[in-house]
Amino acid sequence: MKDAVQILLATALLLPVSAFGSPDEGRKLVDSSKCETCHQNKVYGPVGTIYLRKDRKVTTPAKLKAQLAMCNSQLNLGLFPEDEQHIASFLDATYYKFPPR
Repeated sequence: MKDAVQILLATALLLPVSAFGSPDEGRKLVDSSKCETCHQNKVYGPVGTIYLRKDRKVTTPAKLKAQLAMCNSQLNLGLFPEDEQHIASFLDATYYKFPPR
């Protein structure tokens, strides 16, 4: 089972952020999961500051997917992989604007 999860995660990291997912659905999930409230508490700035700071950790679509998976796991948010994909689409469209592959 653990091997299957690792294979699924590795495969998901190879897909482009916008390959699946709805930015509108991602926005709803960000709101309902209180993602931006948590991030604002970390940087004490306006909404979006953590995503746009110069020393940000997320610099590629793969890193965005990995960061979302980590937040979901560590905070026990209970998001499904497709929920993470929606959130990735929203964050990419709103903040990161990664070039298409």
